Amino acid sequence: GRYTDPKCRQCRRIGEKLFLKGERCFTPRCAVDRRKNPPGETVPRRRRSSDWAIQLREKQRARWTYGVLERQFHKYYEMAQEQTGATGDALLQLLERRLDNAVYRLSFVDSRAQGRQIVGHGHITVNDKVVNIPSYHVALGDTIGWKTTGDTLPQFVQDLTDSIPRRPVPPWLKLDVQNLTGQVDSLPEPTEIDTGIDVRMIVEFYSK
Repeated sequence: GRYTDPKCRQCRRIGEKLFLKGERCFTPRCAVDRRKNPPGETVPRRRRSSDWAIQLREKQRARWTYGVLERQFHKYYEMAQEQTGATGDALLQLLERRLDNAVYRLSFVDSRAQGRQIVGHGHITVNDKVVNIPSYHVALGDTIGWKTTGDTLPQFVQDLTDSIPRRPVPPWLKLDVQNLTGQVDSLPEPTEIDTGIDVRMIVEFYSK
């Protein structure tokens, strides 16, 4: 399953850019820049959010940033609870290790949504084997690459990956620009993840 509501509405609900549409988010066409109010509101209201509302908003921010539905997100939370260490950090690591996110982090695509599509269509390999499951969790030492036709990459891949990296590659990944592959050098640390998500709020939300 996937979330089908317009992505710009998600950003407007949160009140800030989640960078869900790639390059468009950096242009004047960005809906957050053009319309500051949440969807359905023509005039901004002064209201104080409750603790629950703040926690809910943070959970939604995480879900929408990584393109995960509620049921799957809750499953990730339960998996994080079973791991050693802080639950919030483990949750963030599980989200970050998704294959569609790793493809985005390597600058192979412009957005996580595009990464989900590219993976789902069977264009991405992990350790030279095609993996078409966007939620697949990459592991330490994995090599991420493109499916080739013979010895060449399809033209659309060459177009997508022209002039990469277009954004900083996080320390847990190593990009080989020449061969258009990426390697998982370490597991992502919370301090290396730039989404701005406050995982403590999410833990508090599910703890009630």
